Amino acid sequence: MIAIFNELVGDIMEVFMDDFSVFRDSFDKCLHNLEKVLIRCEETNLALNWEKCHFMVTEGIVLGHKISSQGIEVDRAKIDVISNLPPPVNVKAIRNFLGHAGFYRRFIKDFSKIARPLTKLLEKDAPFDFTAECNDAFAALKHKLTHAPIMVSPDWSLPFELMCDASDYAVGAVLGQRYDKHFKPISYASKTLNDAQENYTTTEKELLVVVFAFDKFRSYLVLSRCVVFTNHSALKYLMNKTDAKPRLIRWILLLQEFDIEIQDKKGAENLAADQLSRLENPKDDVLDEINETFPDERLYTVGRVELDTPWYADFSNYLVGKTLSTGLSYQQKKKFFSNLKSYFWLLWSLDLWIELH
Repeated sequence: MIAIFNELVGDIMEVFMDDFSVFRDSFDKCLHNLEKVLIRCEETNLALNWEKCHFMVTEGIVLGHKISSQGIEVDRAKIDVISNLPPPVNVKAIRNFLGHAGFYRRFIKDFSKIARPLTKLLEKDAPFDFTAECNDAFAALKHKLTHAPIMVSPDWSLPFELMCDASDYAVGAVLGQRYDKHFKPISYASKTLNDAQENYTTTEKELLVVVFAFDKFRSYLVLSRCVVFTNHSALKYLMNKTDAKPRLIRWILLLQEFDIEIQDKKGAENLAADQLSRLENPKDDVLDEINETFPDERLYTVGRVELDTPWYADFSNYLVGKTLSTGLSYQQKKKFFSNLKSYFWLLWSLDLWIELH
């Protein structure tokens, strides 16, 4: 299809696999463009399925979405089918439901948060227990789909605006543009953090959501100017910082290909992204209340243990007997061998200095 309509694509029509749409902003111009396309079909012997063709319409279903002058909406026929689905009774039914609902996740705020009880049932060796929490998540997703907002299509002559925010357990972003001083959303995106990402510092999380958003909306933002709104003012100066952590430097390098302007925005004003990221702690509160009474008076005494073992004992033991202290984690072992390398070169330098002097 691309080879047939090569010079027409992007100008008067758009092609996706075996589907194409011809467009223009007036009836006469659209009719003229349609004539060009039909002549090209005749020249290349391209046969059209007339039952699937719709001519000179102001709205229609394109790739599962309703396209009109107002913007992009969900296909109500598909939503009605999803809204009438019964609660899942097995893992296959959950996969089927999440697959259909996930097709329209760009219209749903907090999709990953809402679907979390259902996705837990898809984990390996997880027992299938469709609890009340799962049923609430199932009902909430169906409600969100039936009340999905209208998204605007991008205007390439206007700059994009990206509102980002990160919390302890999730990140959220909203891509949109401003029409007559009013922000209109183009797409929502959010994701929960994994265990490693939850341990990131605040600055790392705030930069992580920016990287996540630019990766998610890359097709919109490449070669386009974008204003990033964040409630973490340090990001403005981090982009020009040369002695940051290696992880931050890698992320900053990934953002260099985009035309970015970072602006501050308080959390109270950044409600769109804030709502996506302010997730409740998914982990249960397993900490006991702090007991401030100490019946044993010996707990009040503070002592210091004198250690006779020198600081280099672990290094010497490893160099002599190749033995490591038990109970070390992976990160502790990694740090130990890094320090051991420095210790070894220090000894070698001292021996060399003694030999020369």
